[in-house]
Amino acid sequence: MKSAVCPGSFDPITYGHLDIIERASARFDQVIVAVLENRTKSSLFTVEERIAMIQETTKGFGNVVVDSWYGLLVDYCTANNIGTIVKGLRAVTDFDYELQMAQINYQASKVETMFMATSPTHSFLSSSIVKELADFGGDVSTMVPPIVNESLRIRLAGE
Repeated sequence: MKSAVCPGSFDPITYGHLDIIERASARFDQVIVAVLENRTKSSLFTVEERIAMIQETTKGFGNVVVDSWYGLLVDYCTANNIGTIVKGLRAVTDFDYELQMAQINYQASKVETMFMATSPTHSFLSSSIVKELADFGGDVSTMVPPIVNESLRIRLAGE
């Protein structure tokens, strides 16, 4: 079985992330969306909350599973027999960083990285931008799925 991992913080998941996940799911037998557990970074949503939102928004894809990891992504790939990392690229600045990571990952473990250009519709999206806009009362309903939009509203309102 050909498996790939789509890693990230997904704090929160956006339509840009879902575009890449959907396109990867059409090319691999199984796609694991791996949520990064970063204990040094402050996140708006817990890992468990992010996993639940991703599970809800990807339930229509029969070959997508959601997991989390802490540590090196290549160690996760090796432990789970995953040969490909799928990353979305929005701009040249993404490419500069992601190319370095891809080369290091390949050198360390022979895990390949596949880059997918983000759909132009979503090329401006980032979780950080979505959170900032939502925090100031902006409408992010065209950027995130309804469950995420509602979760942002509740969390940022302090409910």
